[in-house]
Amino acid sequence: MVGSPICSYLPKGSKEILDLSYNHLYGELPLSLPSSKIRKVDLSSNHFFGAIPSSFFQQASNLISFNVSNNTFTGYVPSSICLHYSPFVRLLDFSSNQFSGNLALGLGECSELQVFRAGHNNLSGLLPEDIYNATKLKEIALPINSLRGAISDKIVNLTNLKILDLNLNQLSGKLPLNLGKLSKLKFLTVDFNNLEGTIPTSLMNCTNLVELCLGINNFEGDISMLNFSRFSQLTKLDLRYNNFTGMFPVSLYSCRYLKAIALTGNHIEGQIQIEILSLKSLSFLTLGSNRFTNLTGTMKILMSCKSLQTLSLVGSFVGEGMPFDDDMVDFDGFQNLRALNMAGTNLTGEIPVWLSKLKNLEILILAFNQITGPIPSWLGNLPRLFFINLSYNRISGEFPKQLCRLPRLVYEPIASQVDQYEFELPVYSSLTTNRNFQPYKFSLFPTMIDLSNNNIVGDIPTEIGQLHLLRQLALYSNNFSGVIPDQISNLQNLEVLDLSMNHLSGRIPLSMASLTFLKKFNVSYNNLGGPIPTSTQIQTFNTSAFEGNPKLCGAPLPNKCGSNKGIDEDDTNNEDLDNEPHQLLWFYIFTALGFIVGFWGVCGSLVVNKTWRYIYFQFIDNIQDRLYVMIIMRINTMKRRLRG
Repeated sequence: MVGSPICSYLPKGSKEILDLSYNHLYGELPLSLPSSKIRKVDLSSNHFFGAIPSSFFQQASNLISFNVSNNTFTGYVPSSICLHYSPFVRLLDFSSNQFSGNLALGLGECSELQVFRAGHNNLSGLLPEDIYNATKLKEIALPINSLRGAISDKIVNLTNLKILDLNLNQLSGKLPLNLGKLSKLKFLTVDFNNLEGTIPTSLMNCTNLVELCLGINNFEGDISMLNFSRFSQLTKLDLRYNNFTGMFPVSLYSCRYLKAIALTGNHIEGQIQIEILSLKSLSFLTLGSNRFTNLTGTMKILMSCKSLQTLSLVGSFVGEGMPFDDDMVDFDGFQNLRALNMAGTNLTGEIPVWLSKLKNLEILILAFNQITGPIPSWLGNLPRLFFINLSYNRISGEFPKQLCRLPRLVYEPIASQVDQYEFELPVYSSLTTNRNFQPYKFSLFPTMIDLSNNNIVGDIPTEIGQLHLLRQLALYSNNFSGVIPDQISNLQNLEVLDLSMNHLSGRIPLSMASLTFLKKFNVSYNNLGGPIPTSTQIQTFNTSAFEGNPKLCGAPLPNKCGSNKGIDEDDTNNEDLDNEPHQLLWFYIFTALGFIVGFWGVCGSLVVNKTWRYIYFQFIDNIQDRLYVMIIMRINTMKRRLRG
C-alpha cells in the first residue's frame, strides 16, 4: 500500500491485530486506537512521522505488542504506556526512529514486559532506574543512542535477561561486580562506550553466553587470568581497542564453537599456539596492534585453520620479515581465506609467491610496510581479488599489465554470483562513514587498487581501461611518467582517481569528461599542460587538485588559457624528441651505406680495372682544363669592365 494517512487503514470492527508493516504508508498517529480489543499493533517499516500522542493508548488496555520501528517518529518515547493504559504489554519496539530526550519513568510498571527496543534513535540521559523493576525482561536493546552514566548494580534483578545491547552510547563507569547473576544472559554487547575497570570474575558464571562484545572501551587487566573455558557456547568474542595485557588466553582454545576472535588494539604478548587449530569453526581472527611475535610461526599454524576467512594482523609482529616461500614449504593452506590484512607492521621482504595460491582471496592489504621488489604479475590471476592496497611501501618496477586483467574488475558478475558473505563481527575502519557500525558484507567494499607512495616507474598501462568495474585508483607519490592514457575514460564506475606527485606529462584527456561518478580527483604536482577539459565534472574540483602543473590553464585555476599554438608546438617538439633516437639511428645507417656505395662503387672499380682507371683520370684532367679556361676568361672580362 502506498500513501494515505494511517487513519484510512485503522480497523473499524473488533479485530485484535493491526498489522500494516512493510508498506509505504505515511501520516501521524490518531489520538487513540479505535478499539480496546486490539492486542497487537505493527506499523513498522513505513513512513509515519510526528509524535505519538499521550492519549493514543487510552483504548489499549488489552495491548500486548506495539511495534513502530523503522519510521520517522519524533518526540519522547511513551514510557508511561504501562503506568496508565497497557499493564500487560510484552513487547515495545521503538527502534530506528528519531525519538529524542530522556527515557522517562514508567517502564518499571510493565510487569509483563519481555522485550524493550529503542535503538537507533537520539535518546540521551541516564537509563531510568525503574526499568530494573520489570523483572520479566528478556531483552533490552538500546544501541546507537547517546545514553550516559553507569550500568546500575540493580540490573542483576533482571534474572531472565538474555540480551543486553547497549553498544554505541556514552556509558561510563565499571561493569556491575555481580553481573554473573544474570545466568541466562546469551548476548552482552556494550562495545563503543566509555566503560572502564576490569572484567568482573563473576561474568564467568554466565555460562550461556553466545556473544561477548566489550570492544572499544577502557577495560584493563590481565586477559590471561580470565577463564573463558566456562563459555562452552561462545561463538563471538570482541575485546578490541581496550587496555588488556597478558598473554593470549589459552582458555579460549576450549571454546569449541568460536567463530570470531577480535583482540586488536590491546597490549597482549606472546605467540599463537598450535592449540588454536582446535577451533574448527574459527572464521574471523584479528590480532592487530598488539605485541605478538614470530609471524612466520603464526602463519604456519593459521594456514591450517580450514574455516578461516578473515585474518587481520595489522600493527602486530612489528619489524619482522614477510614469511618467505621457503618458510611456507608445501604450502596448501588458507584455502578459504577471503581477507588478509598485514598492514602497518614494517614487514620487510618481497610479496611472496605463496599468496598466489589463495584462490578465494578478495581483499589484500599490505600497506605501510617496508616491502620491496616489483608487483608480481600473478597478482592479476587471482580470480576473486577486487581490493588491493599496497600503499606506503618501497615497491619498485612498473605497473604490471597483468594486473589489468583481474577478473573481478573486468567482468560483471551475474546476480547469482554476487557475494553476500558478511564479516562475523563489525569492521571498524575508514570505510565506515557514520556511527552505525554494522557487519559489513564483502560486496560493500569498493573495488580498489591503491599503489600510492612507492617507487613505481614507467607509463600507466593503456590496458588499465579494461578494469571496467574499478571504483578507486590511487597511484600518487610514485615515479610514473608518460601521459595519462585516454583509456582511463573507460572506467565508468570510477569514484576516486589520484595521480598526483608523479612525472606525468601531456594533457588531461578530454575523454575523461565521461567519468561522471568521480568524488575525488587529483593530478597535482606533475608536468601536465594545456587547458583543463571544460564543461566537465573535472572542473568542479578544488584548485588544489591541479596545482604544481605550471602549464595547466583554465577553470578552476586562475590562469586563463591563451592560444593553443605553444602547447601544440610543445606537443610536436615532445614527439620529435621522442622520435630523435630513431631518426639518428637511420641517419647513421644511410650515411654508412652512402659511403660504401660512393667510395667502393667508384674507387673500387678503378683499382680493379686499369682501362677504367686511365679513362677516369683523363676525364678528371679534362674537367680541370675546362675549369681553368672558364676562370681565366671570367677574370679578363671583369678587368675590362673595371678599366671601362
